[in-house]
Amino acid sequence: MIFAGIQKSSLVDYPGLVSCVLFVPGCNYDCFYCHNRSLFSGPHEILDPGAVWTFLTKRAGLLDAVVLTGGEPTCQADLVETLLEFKSLGYQVKLDTNGSNPERVADVLKSGACSYFAVDYKAPAARYKEICGPGANAEAVRKTVRLLAESGISFEIRTTVIPQLTERDLLQMASELPPVPRWSLNRYRKPEQYKPCDRARISAPPWLQEQIEGFARSMSSVQPYMNIK
Repeated sequence: MIFAGIQKSSLVDYPGLVSCVLFVPGCNYDCFYCHNRSLFSGPHEILDPGAVWTFLTKRAGLLDAVVLTGGEPTCQADLVETLLEFKSLGYQVKLDTNGSNPERVADVLKSGACSYFAVDYKAPAARYKEICGPGANAEAVRKTVRLLAESGISFEIRTTVIPQLTERDLLQMASELPPVPRWSLNRYRKPEQYKPCDRARISAPPWLQEQIEGFARSMSSVQPYMNIK
């Protein structure tokens, strides 16, 4: 697998565990507010895979988990094999995904490689292409979430509360998914890289923390396990 970035230690990417976060390049979405746009369109760094595996081998027993994120990891051909290698070193393994490839997620579930998943649910289904690009498909994401919910695996839903999402949008999103174990609302931060055509959208005033807390309280009527980051 190609690795395009590494965070050697994180306290926030795997709930309750100290993790190493590995980034892969490439994505099949084009979210206008993406914070990892260099992984989507370049230029990006390519890490020496041997150095990555040496690091993980040496830190086994000191770090608890490995998180694979992107970009979109389910676009990588050797996804399952790589996750199983992480697990073979004794790590708990978490996969971050935009949920667009339920078949690949099903393969990961069947392999038993992952102990935790995070799925980004980015907008109401009717607005998915507007916010995530022409290749986005909300129904594929919803299928991924249903697979995870039916499997009994630990997972969470994540939503970045961009300025373009309203409380009504968020309530609609909450109703479009089955009850989930954890739904995290993330505050919007203006990305450093963006397409010139998106300047107005990325510059819109963000929601305040207390407003996001109010959104979470509203959503909890449908999704009881709300979390704010």
